[in-house]
Amino acid sequence: MIIQLLDHWNLPTEDQLALLGLSPTDRSALSRYRHGEPIGIDVDQYARVGHLLTIHKSLRILFPNNKAELYSWIKSKNKTFENRTPVEMVKEFGFTGLLMVRSYLDRKVDKI
Repeated sequence: MIIQLLDHWNLPTEDQLALLGLSPTDRSALSRYRHGEPIGIDVDQYARVGHLLTIHKSLRILFPNNKAELYSWIKSKNKTFENRTPVEMVKEFGFTGLLMVRSYLDRKVDKI
């Protein structure tokens, strides 16, 4: 399911690897996951997948009738992130950046 989400977000391989916490050189892992191999046993990866799916869930709540925004938001610059994209936040701050993005969306959803 996470690979389908990454495909919907239309992210380059480098960004997909960063979101999953994988090395930029570990392209073979994405290929294995695409062919049905489960995400590794690493707790960090499982946590990242959970956060990414929750981010998607929040975006579905925030943009229920706008698929273009739903799937492009992750690549859109955001003033809250000092004009960085959510993907850039994760690439720059790692797991902490992922939590910052999720927390931001959690607050937005709570206001609905």
